[in-house]
Amino acid sequence: MHELKQATSLYEVFAGQAAQRPDTVAITDGPLDITYRELETAAREYRAGLALHGVRPGDLVGISLERGWEVVAAILGILGHGCGYVPLDPSYPADRLAFMVRNSGVRAVISAPDNAALPAGFDRVVRSDGDAAASAEPLPRPEGTPVYVIYTSGSTGQPKGVAVPESAVLELFRSCSDGPFEFGPDDTWTQYFSYSFDFSVWEIWGSLLFGGRLVIVPPETARRPAAFLELLAEQRVTVLNAVPSFFKYMPKAYERAPVPLSLRYVVFGGEQLDPMSVRRWMQLRPGAETLVNMYGITETTVHTTFGALTEDRVASDGSGTWIGEPLAHHRMAVLTPEGQPAPEGEPGEVYIAGLGLADGYFRQPDLTAERFPRLKLAGDDETRTWYRTGDVARRLPDGTYEYLGRNDRQISLRGFRVELGEVEAALRAESDVLDAVVLTEETAGGESLLVAYVALAPDRTATEQLTAQLREACRTRLPAHMLPNRLVVVSEMPLAPSGKLDRARLATDSALRVVVR
Repeated sequence: MHELKQATSLYEVFAGQAAQRPDTVAITDGPLDITYRELETAAREYRAGLALHGVRPGDLVGISLERGWEVVAAILGILGHGCGYVPLDPSYPADRLAFMVRNSGVRAVISAPDNAALPAGFDRVVRSDGDAAASAEPLPRPEGTPVYVIYTSGSTGQPKGVAVPESAVLELFRSCSDGPFEFGPDDTWTQYFSYSFDFSVWEIWGSLLFGGRLVIVPPETARRPAAFLELLAEQRVTVLNAVPSFFKYMPKAYERAPVPLSLRYVVFGGEQLDPMSVRRWMQLRPGAETLVNMYGITETTVHTTFGALTEDRVASDGSGTWIGEPLAHHRMAVLTPEGQPAPEGEPGEVYIAGLGLADGYFRQPDLTAERFPRLKLAGDDETRTWYRTGDVARRLPDGTYEYLGRNDRQISLRGFRVELGEVEAALRAESDVLDAVVLTEETAGGESLLVAYVALAPDRTATEQLTAQLREACRTRLPAHMLPNRLVVVSEMPLAPSGKLDRARLATDSALRVVVR
């Protein structure tokens, strides 16, 4: 696609599509069909609203809207004004939103007037309609301005902002459209993910950059596999992006009520693949669509690898997940703890370099230096910036990679990155709590749960009222996807002979449990 290959601006490519197909539907949001012309007009109106509030190119602007087509218009308006956006999901706790606002320094937020979740002290921006708004011209983004800053879970108890340059998003789609995928104006994509999760970047721009259509998935539909399948059939969706923890329910729903699907691609990401559900889908719909597994991280701009799945690739239910090979704009290395390339077939930490790297963590230079080191690896001819992922993988004989898990306490849970330390910090902040440890537990059905083990202060008694207070404390500090599914009061945190926490005993020794009265 010539426009994408030459572009330096996401908005520029979108505007080109709007000029070519103004009356084509760009977004379907429930009963609403928004054309490219209407979407561009709304984006201009948001730009006019930003100008009225004195927002200048290079500023960061918050977005705090409920899911819908207006979010996409707001993103376009912000980018067209030469700014970057910061997602501020109104469902997040007020303390978390207040931290994100302070840390990012936003002074203007596109928000509904009745949004009570946000702290005071900044300008609320709405669309400003009229002739002046419609004629506003897009502004260039000053060098160094991120296209977005998305906040992810942080081990210290505070989220960390990942600053992503516009060039990284453009390079992602250049790499993906130049071989692995064939996207075009006849494609219909779903927006399943929240705009505070970077998978939404792939969904939104995957549709708009190529002149396609984006279907907003209502939250209630996103939780019901049968209803979701009906939406895919009704809207003739061709590109579906899914987290494995939700997709694993879809084969059974399809088996009970087969519907006519128009899928060309099913793209998995966000967490480890569930081979059993993929195998069943392949049996139900042999060769009907291309199933793709993509490994990626917010710090490397959504996707890093591409792997077209076959029956052989999902034949095993082992602990590893095949993730294919790096996209053209990325390099990938698997290193030993000593920083040397791991031998073929041996596990090591994944390091990623290339044009898709984020600019680091917003206003956290020390953490950026630690996680984005400058290295010259053995066999490489130059020093590069690499991202230390904390993921463990191994290189297979055919040059592809298998993901094996994490080497730290970060996990992927239903597509979201969760630092267990942040959940623990939320509990330890309570005066009633002496210590807290959070572990994951898998149910018989393969569902991952967060279980918080809490040791109370010496003068505290385990009561239902106290545990209810601790749950409420979590709700005031953590987003919904990070809330513990169970809270277990224990008499002490057990130690292994080495003096380290005995996590296995914590999870299995019933004698440690304290009866809650």
